[in-house]
Amino acid sequence: MTLDDYRLSAEPAYHPCGQEIAHYRAAYAARLPVMLKGPTGCGKTRFVEHMAWALERPLITVSCHEDMTASDLVGRYLLGPEGTHWQDGPLTLAVRHGAICYLDEIVEARQDTTVIIHALTDNRRILPLEKKGELVQAHPDFQLVISYNPGYQSVLKDLKESTKQRFCAMDFDYPDPGIEAAIVASQAGISEGTARQLVQIAGKSRNLRGQGLDEGASTRMLIHAGRLMEAGLDLRQACQLALITPITDDADMRQALAAAVDACA
Repeated sequence: MTLDDYRLSAEPAYHPCGQEIAHYRAAYAARLPVMLKGPTGCGKTRFVEHMAWALERPLITVSCHEDMTASDLVGRYLLGPEGTHWQDGPLTLAVRHGAICYLDEIVEARQDTTVIIHALTDNRRILPLEKKGELVQAHPDFQLVISYNPGYQSVLKDLKESTKQRFCAMDFDYPDPGIEAAIVASQAGISEGTARQLVQIAGKSRNLRGQGLDEGASTRMLIHAGRLMEAGLDLRQACQLALITPITDDADMRQALAAAVDACA
């Protein structure tokens, strides 16, 4: 796989909700690392994809998880037919060649893993490869972007202050109802009226956050529901499959969400 494989060939559809595009462009021009904060499914990943396309930069995305090691990010020695050889990890590949590296949901990664990004996020802009004995100077076009959901913060699962303070931060949330309906309509291929119904249902579910739900229905879930409707399901069936069942196993909460769907039907 070459760096060209990470270039987006088509523009990812994105609906601006404020000054986020201008703010990101300024951060990239200064080559400052960026942190995107917001709930699940609100458009953080789509935004990064759109900006990578607009800036004509390759985008290397890493979905972080609790079993991810530093070697998964920076690389490791592998055994081949001709002996051992070094293989760059996704972060090292981006650092060497000037891609945007996007660490999605970084709070899911172990803290001893995320410490390796510190030298990349200050004026040094270097990546130490300890196993290889190499110090990689970041390409002038390299930028690091991370995202996480502040709603899942806990004592055991949060970013260290020493990490947070290295980044410019941008808050994301679900769009205003009119913009969200336009997004759902265009992405799901449904009418604006139907999209408005789905957004209204999502609003009711989001009002239940902290009252039985950890998260309300995301914009992504609304698009899934819209696509199910486009495939032939009615509103109640689509919402049951795409919204209600995925976000809760509690029978009373499912009944309350079903009632919200009925009220909007």
